[in-house]
Amino acid sequence: MTRINNKRTRILNVPVDMVDEQEAMGIFRELLKTEDCSLIVTPNSEIIVNASRDPELKRIIEQADLIIPDGIGLVYASRIMGVPLSHRVTGIDFLEAIIGYLEETGQSIFFLGSKPGEGNNPGIAEMAVEKMQAKYKKLIVAGTHHGYFKEADEENIVKAINDSRADFLCVALGSPKQEKFIACNRDKLKVKAAIGVGGSLDVWAGTLKRAPEFYRNHGLEWLYRLIQQPSRYKRMAALPLFMMKVIVNRFKGGK
Repeated sequence: MTRINNKRTRILNVPVDMVDEQEAMGIFRELLKTEDCSLIVTPNSEIIVNASRDPELKRIIEQADLIIPDGIGLVYASRIMGVPLSHRVTGIDFLEAIIGYLEETGQSIFFLGSKPGEGNNPGIAEMAVEKMQAKYKKLIVAGTHHGYFKEADEENIVKAINDSRADFLCVALGSPKQEKFIACNRDKLKVKAAIGVGGSLDVWAGTLKRAPEFYRNHGLEWLYRLIQQPSRYKRMAALPLFMMKVIVNRFKGGK
């Protein structure tokens, strides 16, 4: 673990870095200078609730090198807790800033996750790469692999990532699977840093629409996502539960 940022608060006793996007990028640039695989996590309200109930996920977040506040719920919660976060840093915007930086420096990226292709049709990761390279023409993509693999395949996937000599790894397996994959293989991975990116590849590939600016500005991405994917309604129950837990914790004098 490479601790660069000392400004860290806790929400439901789960750590979150007090950073804006510019500060997060500064930390990221420093992490790329280290030898070991640094872990970046992007918790939102749902992940914080899950971490408060999943000791393994909480331990992984505790050991992360950069924990960005991805979600307006964390900003509201931090205000209730009395240690307000000044900004949210959305994971997809942060990741795009990273890609722009990698294009400038000539460092490479590996995309792991999402659905594989069928027949002659490319998988989500390949589609995302095509879109991103059209925008960032000098971006070096070291490789891709779909996310529909078994635990027995992990060793070969880690080898493929290492053989690609990628500098940075994006894992789109959904939380907490993506965080646990990185943590489990952290000592074996030769990339400089790795991050769980959730549905970012699907957004870039065009198979999932990102919320319009109005929804993003008002912290309503969750509502737009629910409209697109009604099957997520059970997961959305974590949002009111999160705020309820924060208020109760504050009343009890906790974090």
